[in-house]
Amino acid sequence: MHQQTLHVLELERIKEDVAHYAVTEEGKQAVRQLQPSVHVKQIRAWLEEVTEAKRILAISSSVPIHGLAGMQGLLGLLNKGMALRAGQLAGLHDFLDCCRRLKRFMKEKEYAASRVSAYVYALEDLPELAAEIFRCIRNGAVDDYASRELEKIRKQVRIQEERLKEKLNQILKSSKYKPYLQEGIVSQRDGRYVIPVKKDYKGKIKGAVLDVSASGSTVYVEPEEIARAQEQLVLLQVEEEIEVQRILGYLTGLVEAHEDQLRLAVETMVHYDALFAKAKHSLAIGGCSVEVNESHHILLKEARHPLLGSKAVPLHLELGHGRHALVITGPNTGGKTVAIKTVGLLTLMMQSGLHVPAAPDSHLSIFQHVLLDIGDGQSMDQNLSTFSSRITNIVEILKTTNDRSLVLLDELGSGTDPKEGMGLATAILTELYDKGATLLATTHYSEIKDFAEAHEGFINGSMEFDVATLQPTHRLIIGSGGESQAFAIALRLGMHPKIIERAHSITYREEKSYPFAGDAAERRELEKQLAVNRYAKREKQAVRAEKPAALFSQGDNVQIIQTGEFGIVYTGPDERGDYVVQVKGEKRTYNHKRMKLYIAAADLYPADYDFDVIFETKENRKKDRAMERRHVEGLTIERE
Repeated sequence: MHQQTLHVLELERIKEDVAHYAVTEEGKQAVRQLQPSVHVKQIRAWLEEVTEAKRILAISSSVPIHGLAGMQGLLGLLNKGMALRAGQLAGLHDFLDCCRRLKRFMKEKEYAASRVSAYVYALEDLPELAAEIFRCIRNGAVDDYASRELEKIRKQVRIQEERLKEKLNQILKSSKYKPYLQEGIVSQRDGRYVIPVKKDYKGKIKGAVLDVSASGSTVYVEPEEIARAQEQLVLLQVEEEIEVQRILGYLTGLVEAHEDQLRLAVETMVHYDALFAKAKHSLAIGGCSVEVNESHHILLKEARHPLLGSKAVPLHLELGHGRHALVITGPNTGGKTVAIKTVGLLTLMMQSGLHVPAAPDSHLSIFQHVLLDIGDGQSMDQNLSTFSSRITNIVEILKTTNDRSLVLLDELGSGTDPKEGMGLATAILTELYDKGATLLATTHYSEIKDFAEAHEGFINGSMEFDVATLQPTHRLIIGSGGESQAFAIALRLGMHPKIIERAHSITYREEKSYPFAGDAAERRELEKQLAVNRYAKREKQAVRAEKPAALFSQGDNVQIIQTGEFGIVYTGPDERGDYVVQVKGEKRTYNHKRMKLYIAAADLYPADYDFDVIFETKENRKKDRAMERRHVEGLTIERE
């Protein structure tokens, strides 16, 4: 599928809504990676899984899915020559415990969801591994009893630490050292025990200075008499760390021996998390599994756009069985675009294995391509006009479309001359239909309604409009093109029916009567206004009928304002103020408002100048002189 299609139809938003219901981050990521499939068996299996998951949720909404945190990172460390940390092993133990409880949970639901519950058989209990981790790791650390050697070393560490503390307490209580101490406490620096000594007396107590306070008034001294005991403690701590690493390495080896089973368990747990997220989303939107086909049959009942929630108006439509193109007309903001986007989005959701908000006996077809041209798509970077950008997009659609394509076109042919736009829209629809595509198109051209009515395979639809409330109902009516509501709205708002009847006659070349919608007072007022308007019109026509005063004379050199060309006035003006002007040897008609005087004839020619030299051909002038001398049989003069 084209990424632009997924973006415009907002499949990504749907996936984010589904991901919200996932428990683990891995499950959320699995949902975000969903992609539409074109394989009917796979799609049907996906939808059946979601249906079974909803049955399980109806029995128990508390599904034991957790413990995945950190598991992907843990698996990535295996067989890298590194030992796992105690905290990671503790997390693994929690995961194994979660797998054990999920396995028991799903086995109890076999009667309601045989397919989904069967996946738990991929989860191995691994009781030996779980028991060994539990024995060796407690509270996120290696337990004392993980090995006899570790138990022995840690006992010696505790004895040595007690001896050190006892000696330090003796120093702190000694009257000999008490005056030199900042305070009577024992602390540690870099794992070694020290006492706080006043800076001025640091030489009074023999030993190594390991640290100085931030103010510099206190130095932390390791007394000489405990240094040997400290070294013994450090050696014991080194032995302890070596034993701890040996135990962690041993446990890591056990984990690596079961790597394949663990990876499969993680994949299964992630699949369950994503699956139950789909099921919860289906419950939230009132979704269900629909019948899936590859025969281009679309039957939607009570379908709603999932992102509109309770505001969505149910959509009913059917395509297929020889009729694969729907042309939708209707007023702006009437819901045409939402209708075709709903069909496209529900198709993508179904092909991604998601339930859709529609009646259970609805049908959706699988398409290899869902192609669309919705919105102006204007590219500011390339400085393309809206129309050019949309045509560029439609050219790509024409190249890609085949007999497994769903094509959605919004306001096809808009943005240019209405006649050319209508012709282009009709030709595009014909070409796409001939390629075998399933089409849903919205338009404001009434001629396309006639085209759809006359061509086999096309069907008209319209968005309902409530004239009483002057509001669209957003309901799609299949079977007939929408009638223009402009006249009905104007009548409802009080416009005189005579005006609307005249508009209807101009538009449709036919006579039609419209009833008056207002009360008697409003009718009288409108009749009075119409009478005033008719009188004003007659006055204006009478003034126009008077021949306007001559602004230009024959022979005047004038400039045509619009083109900048120059010409010579031949005749005029007529009753409309038009003059015949010779421009570049051609006689043209211009209104006096479109010309301005450049050089008057009086400034160019003598009073008795013969203008036939300019306006008549040489041949006509010869004939004219011959006819002035005598009658010539059959001689005629043709003038422009």
